[in-house]
Amino acid sequence: MNDNLINIVKEAGKILKTGFYSEKNVTFKSKVDLITEYDLKIELYLKDKLKSLYIDFEIIGEETSNGKTSSARKKIYIDPIDGTTNFVHSLPFVAISIGFWIDGKPVEAIVYNPILEEFFYAKKGEGAFLNGEKISVSNRKELQNSLISTGFPYSKVDKSNDYFWTIRVFEEILPLTRDVRRYGSASLDLCYIAVGRYDGYYELNLKPWDVSAGILIVLEAGGNISNETGEKYLIEKNRIIVASNGYIHQDFINIINKNKLVELQ
Repeated sequence: MNDNLINIVKEAGKILKTGFYSEKNVTFKSKVDLITEYDLKIELYLKDKLKSLYIDFEIIGEETSNGKTSSARKKIYIDPIDGTTNFVHSLPFVAISIGFWIDGKPVEAIVYNPILEEFFYAKKGEGAFLNGEKISVSNRKELQNSLISTGFPYSKVDKSNDYFWTIRVFEEILPLTRDVRRYGSASLDLCYIAVGRYDGYYELNLKPWDVSAGILIVLEAGGNISNETGEKYLIEKNRIIVASNGYIHQDFINIINKNKLVELQ
């Protein structure tokens, strides 16, 4: 791993850690979608440092790209604080997520939680690591013995079809698993599959910066990533992501895919 990249991310982690233990100015992007001054500080810091290190990459940040992506071949997706609600409420499930993609494929990834001091890293073809130690997915083969994670869409406040789909799938999956967790950080959910803490994960309406790093970390740890029908997950197109240790993937998909989301087209 590039030492300059490590240092940049670690410095960004210091900003996050300072904010975590400080008073915050909280504003709203929607009724329940929060942003703080630290989201912006971290993103601007990372963009400034990374643009000189990766001059041929386009940098797409959650807070400064206005929800837009691009047609560039080489992209860096940044989520400065994945888990801003946790950050505001002093819950330690927060992370800086950075995913490097070339021609629609992930090539390098970092997810760093400076509160719990967990630094996840992966590079295409070289494996996935947590604090320098190689990691791999769990070997649980039965869905009933599996611990699953998920998240809820912001559209829940309007009780949209997204909300009702989420409740239906949750209601069906819960009795068929060991249990379901909901920690509020997609990048960490994916990393927890990669390190074998979770066995499966699904969520609706995520953005590229939410999952750009976690996808590669799961794949390099031996896991599986797809959309709800089992096909390749397209980071800027698909609305539902499904991740697992691989063993439970088909059973997992069968349940999720039974509950059609009518707005998928």
